[in-house]
Amino acid sequence: MKEGNAVADATWSERIPGVLEIVHPDVQAMPVVLASPHSGCAYPPEFLAESRLGPVAIRRSEDAFVDRIAAVGPKRGAPLIKALFPRAYLDVNREAYELDPEMFDGPLPAYVNSISPRAAIGLGTIPRIVGHDQPIYAGKIAFADVQRRIDTLYYPYHAALEALVRDTRLRFGICILLDCHSMPSQGIGLGPTKPDIVLGDGFGATCAPSVAETAARVFSAAGLKVERNRPYAGGFTTRHYGRPAIGVHTLQIEMARSLYMDEQHLTPLPTLARLSEVLGLVVDAVARLDLPLAYRSQHFRAAD
Repeated sequence: MKEGNAVADATWSERIPGVLEIVHPDVQAMPVVLASPHSGCAYPPEFLAESRLGPVAIRRSEDAFVDRIAAVGPKRGAPLIKALFPRAYLDVNREAYELDPEMFDGPLPAYVNSISPRAAIGLGTIPRIVGHDQPIYAGKIAFADVQRRIDTLYYPYHAALEALVRDTRLRFGICILLDCHSMPSQGIGLGPTKPDIVLGDGFGATCAPSVAETAARVFSAAGLKVERNRPYAGGFTTRHYGRPAIGVHTLQIEMARSLYMDEQHLTPLPTLARLSEVLGLVVDAVARLDLPLAYRSQHFRAAD
């Protein structure tokens, strides 16, 4: 079902400029794929011109440096995909058309999900806010511009991720997708315990229990406080790709930014290297799991 977790001798990258980069090991040694969908920091000049925010404030929703943490994956034999564009510009962890109609200068097509609860709070496919409810745009925006972003960024990212998941499953019989994110240390809903790590598996729907349990055990052994599914149970990527009934197991990993960066100045700390090492141990541990090829969850119906 899987090969050993040998360390990759070398890596290579493929890129779509301004859209995504995939870092491959020379030999994929395990059935694991890592994703960093929100660490992009290439802000288009025309987008910044439309924004009412300064160059630091606009980055508050960015999962800064998570791609560096996840870079441990290819070194261990697991590919890493990362978006190069920022989440404030377009969020691939949403449906393609979760849009707030109040943001636009005209009516939206009927196929748009205009009643999305995520879009309603300003966090749709095209976010309205960053950070603590800071509006991004100075005025209304055009749907034609949004359609261009979806066509040139959203669809290519998911096409590439789908290919990685498919190819991994074909090779190993299963695929374990680790969707890597960061969370502000004072995030809404974190509560007084302030976890270091939140693991989201859709309350058991998107991966075999052993995947989340193993990740929790490794993070806890490193001295980190771990929560499961609260307040983050997994976004679109977790729900869309997580199909344990056909051997695709998806786990969202949220890491507190205070563990590895100065949140005020958006600069990495020396502790980033240690967090990356711990994530590498998680990758190794889940890769060793003996997962059945057709695990069935009561939350998921097998594909036809």
